[in-house]
Amino acid sequence: MLATHLPLGVQVLRRGIVFIDLAIAQFAALGALVAGHHAGPVAAVATGIGFALAAAALVAWLGARWPQQREALIGLVYVGGAAASVLWVSVDPHGAQALARTLAGDILWVDWRGMTPLAAASLPVAVLAWRRPGLLDDARIFYPCFAVLVSLSVPLLGLYLVFATLIVPALAMRAGGSAMAGLAVGVLGFVGGFVASALTDLPSGPVVVLALVASALAGHLLRRALHWCRDDQHPTTP
Repeated sequence: MLATHLPLGVQVLRRGIVFIDLAIAQFAALGALVAGHHAGPVAAVATGIGFALAAAALVAWLGARWPQQREALIGLVYVGGAAASVLWVSVDPHGAQALARTLAGDILWVDWRGMTPLAAASLPVAVLAWRRPGLLDDARIFYPCFAVLVSLSVPLLGLYLVFATLIVPALAMRAGGSAMAGLAVGVLGFVGGFVASALTDLPSGPVVVLALVASALAGHLLRRALHWCRDDQHPTTP
């Protein structure tokens, strides 16, 4: 997740399209809901990817057609997908549980078989993103990669954790000035979140989200403290 979502999150911040995470993730979740729990894993993955690619195409078109209102329009795409999800599950007696699962995820129940599609898609994107990062500047490459990886991530981690994994480490990387800063925040957030979830017996997905935020805040405070120490050691002469 971190190997691919960090460079994708950097692209999201650079393009100023933060809501795209929620919009495409929401449509991927809607695709999983439409496929239903009776569908096989291949059908569920294919439906999620199809919905995510359609949302990515819509977002790309809206951004090109109305660039000044792009963020607001992407937010409306997200709200539309969320409303459609609520309506879809309203006739399902197990709809509330399915909707909650798309938001918070079922990360503790993910097995190797469930991770295989995400791992297979992540490897080439990670190599592409880290060895030739300039290629992601091309919208024709960025949007499909983003849609596929988000659609494969949401069923495993849930919409909240996917959004946090895209945004929090990318913000830390921008603030710290290096990819290592973003990766450190991401690793600390995931490991700390899993430990806190085990100790408190609380749902892992939401706990990891909060741990990512706490990790980023701790990193920010640490950088401020180091900056103050350097200023104290080398005061400027009036």
